Amino acid sequence: MRSATVHRQTKETDITIEINLDGKGISTIDTGIGFLDHMLASFAKHGLVDLMVKARGDLKVDDHHTVEDIGISLGEAYKDALKDKAGIERFGHALVPMDEALAVVAVDISGRGYSVFKADFKHPMIGEYSTAMTRHFIDSFARSAGITINVKIEGEDDHHMVEAMFKALGIALSMATAKNEKRGMPSTKGVL
Repeated sequence: MRSATVHRQTKETDITIEINLDGKGISTIDTGIGFLDHMLASFAKHGLVDLMVKARGDLKVDDHHTVEDIGISLGEAYKDALKDKAGIERFGHALVPMDEALAVVAVDISGRGYSVFKADFKHPMIGEYSTAMTRHFIDSFARSAGITINVKIEGEDDHHMVEAMFKALGIALSMATAKNEKRGMPSTKGVL
């Protein structure tokens, strides 16, 4: 089983994440931010990972620390669950439409955490979730996991844009983490 548990506690947040990369898309999410709960559940469902997230953060300030630390913790969980990365596909991509929105996500489980994010949101908030935190979540996750993530989103409805992106991220990671024993270590360097 490719699974991991991560606990991160700071003066601003207390987060526990459990993940099984070979799951069925079952999730239990409680972040204190309703929209983020919905996004992480969509990510797990479409990425076919079993995911438990329990987060408490200083939401009386805003959602920044909570979203950032969930991204960091989820990245650490992915990195831990993948172990040495031998026998994975390494690359994954997805195009996900949601009504007028289209999200394109490509990932490389390279060991090099890097992100590119292109989206123009219309509003600063979706419920209690800051749309600007979408970019920050992707960057925090990418750096912590050692995964290159390239995101491009277009659309008119911010909810649709962000939701399409979380679904696409799950699908792309599912593709990239899929086992293919013929690949061995998927790098000419012999290590990722």
